[in-house]
Amino acid sequence: MENSTLNGKGLKLGINGFGRIGKLTVWQNAERKYFDELVVNVGREIGTSLKDIAHYAERDSTYGLIHGFLHGYKAKPVIHDLDEKNGTMTIDGTRVRFLRSERNPADIGWSDYDVRLVVDTTGQFLDPTLPASSPGGSARGHLDSGAEKVILSAPFKIKDKGTPMPEDAVTTVMGINENDFDSRHHKLISNASCTTTCLAHMIKPLLDVLGSKRILSASMATIHAATGSQVVLDKLPKTGKTDLRKNRSIMNNIILTTTGAAKALSLVIPEMEEIGFIAESVRVPTSTGSLIILVINIQEELKGEQLRREFLNNIYHQAAEDDPNRYLHYSEKQNVSGDIIGTPRAAAIIEGHETHTRTAEVSIDMGQVPNLPKEISLALKDTFVRIPVTQAVIYGWYDNELGSYVNMLSDRMISIAETL
Repeated sequence: MENSTLNGKGLKLGINGFGRIGKLTVWQNAERKYFDELVVNVGREIGTSLKDIAHYAERDSTYGLIHGFLHGYKAKPVIHDLDEKNGTMTIDGTRVRFLRSERNPADIGWSDYDVRLVVDTTGQFLDPTLPASSPGGSARGHLDSGAEKVILSAPFKIKDKGTPMPEDAVTTVMGINENDFDSRHHKLISNASCTTTCLAHMIKPLLDVLGSKRILSASMATIHAATGSQVVLDKLPKTGKTDLRKNRSIMNNIILTTTGAAKALSLVIPEMEEIGFIAESVRVPTSTGSLIILVINIQEELKGEQLRREFLNNIYHQAAEDDPNRYLHYSEKQNVSGDIIGTPRAAAIIEGHETHTRTAEVSIDMGQVPNLPKEISLALKDTFVRIPVTQAVIYGWYDNELGSYVNMLSDRMISIAETL
């Protein structure tokens, strides 16, 4: 999707929240120039004036200055025309309006600014079952406030585990199942997470070639950069919090935590429901640039090419070549996390240099297999059978902020805007 050639037809984009994802979304859309205006709700006064918002918008400790991002290191500042009364400025020619009063989505008043599409980057309103009138706010409040479609920059989280997903809500990952979005029915769209995005693009090529039946089990661990929810120095946990590690200094520790990537993956790739899958997460003291270590156990076929490193790397190399969006990248280089920061629209960068496989025979007691047909069990002379299984380890890099996630989030915004 070459978005620079598209025309937003006068559409305005609403952005709720101006944290890491919110700010970088402004950067992305200042570069793409698809939307005529960006309306950013920060929900409160920032610093002492609009100048402080401009100061924050202009610079980033990870990605540098916005004018450098847009035009190279020789570029001049691109933020101009600050209007304190109206809360507006221009960023590289794009008009950006900042709203500084309402925190509850239902009270923002998107219709007052002709905003039809909103992306919520706060990470606060993730339960699609909550009504607009819910205390503390909900994603549906944006709809009551005038938006027609709402994109969440995080996975849905339904608090009542027995409540089904509403029919007007859908989870998509660009390049995987973006066509599951139906403009006639869906109003709330989760863009999943940065980890799920990378993982989906690592799993999909394997399923396309091997099928789900041959993949016996899978697990992943993401070595993930720090996020805004972590703390710089140790502090006491809030009332009722049970995970004490999230209150430890990210500057000084490797911190074990959880990820919902396994659950979200099955929403975008339903075949994963057939495969036993475990997902874990480890936070490390870097600002961005994360890694998935994927371990899969695959049943070997009696005939055909064995699943060796070269075979698997060829799957990814070919998939990257065939990807019309260029979301999947394949690399034979010896990368470190800093090398992939800012790589545009790279959902996953496969580190082919580090793909490993090992094949061994595994003993299975057929007598313990549930629902085994009686005629098969009677025909077996020995209930123990040995089958060849290959364990493969595959590494995939992703820039969990600007390079991967926000780029693809912006693709999702534009693809939905085209349906309005």
